[in-house]
Amino acid sequence: MNASGAPHGSARDTVRLAVIVAALGVVFGDIGTSPIYTLQTVFNPEDPHPVPVSTDNIYGVVSLIFWSVMIIVTLTYIVLAMRIDNDGEGGIMALITLLRRWGSQRGGRAAVVLAALGIFGASLFFGDSMITPAISVLSAVEGLKTVEASMADYVVPITAVIIVVLFLVQRRGTAAVGKVFGPVMIVWFVVIGACGISGIVQHPGILRALSPTYAVGFLTGHFHFAFFALAAVVLSVTGAEALYADMGHFGRRAITRGWLGMVLPACTLSYLGQGALILEDQSNLSSPFFLLVPDWARLPLVVLTTAATVIAAQAVITGAYSVASQAAQLGYLPRLRIAHTSETTIGQIYVPWINWLLLTSVLTLIFAFRSSAALAYAYGMAVTGTITITTLLFFYVAHIRWSTPRWIIVTGAVLLLSVDLLFVAANLTKILHGAWLPLLIALTAFTIMTTWQRGRAIVTAERERLEGPLDQFVEELRSGGLVAQRVPGTAIFLNRGRTTAPLALRANVEHNQVRHEHVVIVSIETEPVPRVADDQRVTVDDLGYGDDGITHVTARFGYMETPDVPAALALLDPEATEGRIDLERASYFLSKIELRKGPAATMATWRKHLFIATSHITADAAEYFNLPRDRTVIIGSHVEV
Repeated sequence: MNASGAPHGSARDTVRLAVIVAALGVVFGDIGTSPIYTLQTVFNPEDPHPVPVSTDNIYGVVSLIFWSVMIIVTLTYIVLAMRIDNDGEGGIMALITLLRRWGSQRGGRAAVVLAALGIFGASLFFGDSMITPAISVLSAVEGLKTVEASMADYVVPITAVIIVVLFLVQRRGTAAVGKVFGPVMIVWFVVIGACGISGIVQHPGILRALSPTYAVGFLTGHFHFAFFALAAVVLSVTGAEALYADMGHFGRRAITRGWLGMVLPACTLSYLGQGALILEDQSNLSSPFFLLVPDWARLPLVVLTTAATVIAAQAVITGAYSVASQAAQLGYLPRLRIAHTSETTIGQIYVPWINWLLLTSVLTLIFAFRSSAALAYAYGMAVTGTITITTLLFFYVAHIRWSTPRWIIVTGAVLLLSVDLLFVAANLTKILHGAWLPLLIALTAFTIMTTWQRGRAIVTAERERLEGPLDQFVEELRSGGLVAQRVPGTAIFLNRGRTTAPLALRANVEHNQVRHEHVVIVSIETEPVPRVADDQRVTVDDLGYGDDGITHVTARFGYMETPDVPAALALLDPEATEGRIDLERASYFLSKIELRKGPAATMATWRKHLFIATSHITADAAEYFNLPRDRTVIIGSHVEV
């Protein structure tokens, strides 16, 4: 430590290195394993639009892969997108919250429309989270065919077993396993870089593919099949969204250094080495990644590759938990049961419902497609859609946040979106060959989320009507219009705001004719920031009712937090509530709403059924808000939609 109490330079460097190593194990798993299958997919002879194998085309494809990575990952995400964050958090959900905030403040229709588009981008991510574990682990286990051809029949069963085990251990959390993720991925990047160098040594001329002239020449000179090749080239940038989404956990600096210092060089060397291997012998097209090593090293490489792809799958599974949790906090999904799996890392969560949904989906994909090549057609559509939407949202947010001149925004957006849309167009040609799958998944998720948001607004309005104004309710208690015996004790009622009387409180008075001596109405607000500081967690609102024993408290939580009501109330200043909240013996009251389909034309009939069906996955409120079970009373009522 120095005189100011800050760590010495060497200590700071050690901490920074540890963060970079951790980022290598979590952030880059998906994009770092793309070299396994990208190049062989481009030249796959079973592709409906195959790329002819020739020296010029090999140079062109390798160059196109390199410059696609540079433009989309390095420029769009590392240089540009990661400069915008929401209280330190990145990713498409962070951009959505910024758009929602500015849209409500300025009444901008464009912001509202773009936020809806962002939800579709988040929906595409769910498709990505189903396809990534399947294609990653399949591509790794397929390496067994280069060890022994007769093992081809075991690829699918072995992959399925690995996937099942992976999802079964999710409930234990990634804290313990995460400690080895970074070192494993460092070994992975060193190995694939070294393998790439071994191929380059055999044919050094492949280094000329680093020139953009080969990529441009391939596209312009052979557009009739180069355009279709983009649907496979995009596999080289899968996982780009993870760099942005995980920024809150590791910081922009660590991710940037990890990418530029290790991941980008290693992947580039691997692609160049594979290209050189194919130039030497075109029969190596069947599996250039594994054929870069001699026979004796292939089995160890398959084991290492499997470990790396499991880490890649783990990263996207964790990302799906985070996106679902954030969507629920923002009102796009019902309350989900969430378990925190680490006492030290906030972002490590486990969402059981999402876990089993992903497991079922991934196993279905494995047995339906049976190869990484077949899944590749579906994979690209999810990736390109998410990247394009992120780019569009970034430029809009950048214009508002930085007041960047419109001509700069338009120029940059046109250039980068032209690249993104070219990839989208290429993947649309694969609709009949699997690209329909992520679009179907995204459309389904988008429909569910927007239906839930709309239904929730309808239910909230109807609930407020049934609850009635809080000031009127208190006035009736004062005047004797509502007769209720005042009994000793503290009752805490959860409510959606401070203007209406909680249904549970109204039912307690109207049906039981009792009210507690001290009543605390707690409203939960989800702020458009990841986390809320403790000094801003709770506020006591003056309801202006005099000494009626009724207090209103607003508890605020970030969209990445799981609400803990007792812990929030413990932060209250006793003087602010006149010392009347007895948390040790207080009773908690919840209003349980039963939804019914009503005759009002609030939504289409099918959307009403969908909304009611979706409500069945809602987590138990007592558990979600961490209320003590033995002191929680649930009072039911029904609402029509």
